[in-house]
Amino acid sequence: MRLDLFRSLWGYRGELRAACEAVRAAGLAGIETRLPLDPDGRAALAAQLADHGLDYIAACFTSGIVLPDQRATPARHLDDLDRLLAAAADLSPRFVNVLAGNDRWPLAAQVEFFGRALELATKHGQMCSFETHRARSLYSPWVTLDLIRQVPDLRFTSDISHWVVVCERLLDDAADDLAPFVSRVHHIQARVGYDQGPQVPHPAAPEYAAALAFHEAHWAAVWRSQAERGYPVTTMTPEFGPDGYLHHLPFTDAPIADLAQLNAWMVDAQRAHFARRFGA
Repeated sequence: MRLDLFRSLWGYRGELRAACEAVRAAGLAGIETRLPLDPDGRAALAAQLADHGLDYIAACFTSGIVLPDQRATPARHLDDLDRLLAAAADLSPRFVNVLAGNDRWPLAAQVEFFGRALELATKHGQMCSFETHRARSLYSPWVTLDLIRQVPDLRFTSDISHWVVVCERLLDDAADDLAPFVSRVHHIQARVGYDQGPQVPHPAAPEYAAALAFHEAHWAAVWRSQAERGYPVTTMTPEFGPDGYLHHLPFTDAPIADLAQLNAWMVDAQRAHFARRFGA
């Protein structure tokens, strides 16, 4: 099995061409970023991806950006997904990473919603990987496990840092059996969270060694599962980001680390981690 690493453009403020050049120079497979909603934006992104020989993971959000519109019904979320998957066809993504739904819906509504979402994925010929994320339907491991029992065909993007915050602990107790989830993970977003936040100040810091070890053990479990499922390639996007995730000093509001360097460290660390597990 091969590890394909992608770059997230979350927090990136430079030109798209420069980002693509940097991704190519770093030996990454491609870019994971928000699907442009306008045709001109999609055409511009498609041109840059083609010019630099890069693959694309489309990031889509139903009814809002990260936080969903609290007035939006499941039907509106599904209408959004229908339109987004149609637009994604312009870019032929490797797959579509979807932040979907709302954490406030009851389980019956979640089951109905995700069943319909899978129907839309089939309609548009897109592989949808649904991301674990606070404020969204998959905000909790326990809700997700309940959902899996009723919609077993779901596939997931694991950003387990969110679950660490929601549960306020590393999910490494013997009772924390995430095997049904692990066996359905399609994609990994690699950020290290801890019990009080979704992003440690720096993953190399010794005071966060336990958090890093937990996340790497989870990622290795996903890789083993994917290898058993016959995946020839696994995908991972290091995703340290801004917007309250990156720690800042009080009063000065100065960031305590460089975002690009954090993600570059994660690329190198997870390349080495994967090589230790599966060879070069």
